[in-house]
Amino acid sequence: MDRAMTRDSHIVTVPMPGGDLAVGVWDAEGEDAPTILAIHGVTSSHLAWEFLAGALPGVRIIAPDLRGRGRSNGVTGPTGLAVHADDVAAVSAAFGLGPVVVVAHSMGAFVAVAFAARHPELVSRLVLVDGGLPLDAPTGLAPEDLVSAILGVTASRLHLRFPSTEAYLDFWRDHPAFAEDWSPELERYLAYDLVPAGEEGLRPATSFETTVEDTIDMNTATTVADALADLDRPAVLITVPRGLQDEEPGLYAEPHLERMLAAYPAIVHERWPGLNHYTVVLSAAGARRVADVVTGQLALAQG
Repeated sequence: MDRAMTRDSHIVTVPMPGGDLAVGVWDAEGEDAPTILAIHGVTSSHLAWEFLAGALPGVRIIAPDLRGRGRSNGVTGPTGLAVHADDVAAVSAAFGLGPVVVVAHSMGAFVAVAFAARHPELVSRLVLVDGGLPLDAPTGLAPEDLVSAILGVTASRLHLRFPSTEAYLDFWRDHPAFAEDWSPELERYLAYDLVPAGEEGLRPATSFETTVEDTIDMNTATTVADALADLDRPAVLITVPRGLQDEEPGLYAEPHLERMLAAYPAIVHERWPGLNHYTVVLSAAGARRVADVVTGQLALAQG
């Protein structure tokens, strides 16, 4: 199994209407160290980027917990891709950032597209990891059924309660996506997901209601199509052939992917075999490949 270099991070809170957004920061030495913004997936947190941080030791990474997730799960108010995009813009302002390379995974890639369309002055280039182009989602389903069809057990676990952190890790140990990629970094990522649930023990931090709202917006509203139509920043899309349960064909089956790439020809695409929707960022091997792409995009952004 590949091992990642570990870097220390800390959390900064950024005030928002409705509460404080928690932002993970991996600092880098040197005044000239480049900065990237990293946006996680639908039931994830900033710690999804720990592997990437280890693979990019000379890059400062700023990665918010999106509202309704991680330590931002108490932020109240509306949600949806545009709201998340504006939250990311507020994070960018709080850190005094100019245009940066934005790296985003899964639902975060859809947020990144909305962010680039709504706040183009804050984005130099996009790296979209297994997300960002419309999914081939089923039609005519009730909201919770749509979430179940797309996310499956990823969403259903949000209703579960666990007596301990170890019990939650045991819940994940047999997950097919991580059969060959269990690691201390993954355990930290999973443990961070837990928050107290009173007498019931512990629960995943992600709000199911927010997940439903975001998934509906991502798959049934015009938000994504409108953002892609307005997108004027260079973008690289990385897709993998296996999905959330390590199943084929993953989020983007080949025929649908070909149609989407034809519809958005300016987006550069790379297909990476041997990885699934999780391990493309939550493993040392996947993160190292993402880091290579990010390094190339940083070089292009710097001219």
